Amino acid sequence: MLEGNWTGASTVPSRSLYPHQWSWDSAFIAIGLRHLSPLRAQTELETLLAAQWGDGRVPHIVFNPSVPLDAYFPSPDFWRSSTAGHGAGAPRTVQTSGIVQPPVHALAVWLVHRADPGLSRARGFLARMYPRLAAWHRYLLHRRDLGGGGLASVVHPWEQGMDNSPAWDLPLSRVTPAPARSFRRADLDHGSAEDRPTDLDYGRYVRLATDYRDAGYADGGGEFAVEDPAFNALLIASEHALARIAEELGAPGTARHARAERLTAALVERLWDPASGMFLCRDLRGPAQDRRGTLIPERGVSGLLPLLLPGLPRDIVTEVVRTASGPHFGLGTTTRLVPSYDLLGEAFDPHRYWRGPAWFNTAWLLERGLRTQGEHRRADALRESALELAGTTDFAEYVDPYTSEACGATGFSWTAALALDLLHSDTTVTADMGLKGGNRR
Repeated sequence: MLEGNWTGASTVPSRSLYPHQWSWDSAFIAIGLRHLSPLRAQTELETLLAAQWGDGRVPHIVFNPSVPLDAYFPSPDFWRSSTAGHGAGAPRTVQTSGIVQPPVHALAVWLVHRADPGLSRARGFLARMYPRLAAWHRYLLHRRDLGGGGLASVVHPWEQGMDNSPAWDLPLSRVTPAPARSFRRADLDHGSAEDRPTDLDYGRYVRLATDYRDAGYADGGGEFAVEDPAFNALLIASEHALARIAEELGAPGTARHARAERLTAALVERLWDPASGMFLCRDLRGPAQDRRGTLIPERGVSGLLPLLLPGLPRDIVTEVVRTASGPHFGLGTTTRLVPSYDLLGEAFDPHRYWRGPAWFNTAWLLERGLRTQGEHRRADALRESALELAGTTDFAEYVDPYTSEACGATGFSWTAALALDLLHSDTTVTADMGLKGGNRR
């Protein structure tokens, strides 16, 4: 299946629905590909990072010029990266989007290096990737610290990766949607309208993207700014991995590990909600709010993923695990894969995009997180479920959390890649993850 989605330089998530290169998809795909072809895994990441902007951002889409413009919306002529993004250093030789996705990349680079260190050293893989990854983290930690508390903010729901989460409903409610006649949704050509975002939500996505583009992709002035726990947990995990990369290259990694620990403390201070027993998103925009913003009272799978971090206080770990296995997510009891949204929430929908269905990338992240925290029995059960359902659903994009019915696209690349990783990986959290303080083999 991955062979079929390979373009020669990168892997599309899905031939029909997503015919270009996506940022965090490629990171997950490389993590799986490293077991079959470390060279191709390196190429996947090199292709993505070659499209990095001068200000350090890694765009969420790198467009394939051979794909017709009407095959996907928003298309390159919407983003106008080389002109609208000129001031931010957008590349001239390739067309990209102007927003970002979760920073899994340093973690992926480190894992790919560990799959074949000899090949990596011979090709100078880490030496070429390190400055790009360092610039990417600088961009997030400086340009995107919109709340002033040290965490990175997303400025569009698409940036967080869980595009249609109910956590975005409140901040999106303040956004005037673009007129329906001003754009044509290509996603409905390949998916059921009942499974996809509504036209109203899509109009708001388009409005936010249009305003960001028309402001030259400058950060800080838009109507939407949210600190998200999964986005920041992945940044922290990648900061630990970047420290390991620096050490491999002969430079000290101590400062980066220390920064990751400070970011973990900031994550707890700003996004931990004891009443919910999990991490929540923080809305930095809203009427009469100070810069600190307010927590959004919606439980999503994003709030469980900080389990990846070995520096979490033990009492918080206990509460997050209890929440994951309790009635709101039902992991191991009413559900086999963790749902993307609160089973008891008013907005829960078992089929609609990120409003309830279970995804394989979040299952992989949670499985790694449970192992990091020593929850091996739960991790084993989740691993077994993910592997079985990946196969029985023809590598579906996501599934109904109750029935495990396939939803979205099938033949989905990160589902196949992460199944490969689960098949090949030792059932311990290894030093390969690059997380200081994590369990060692």
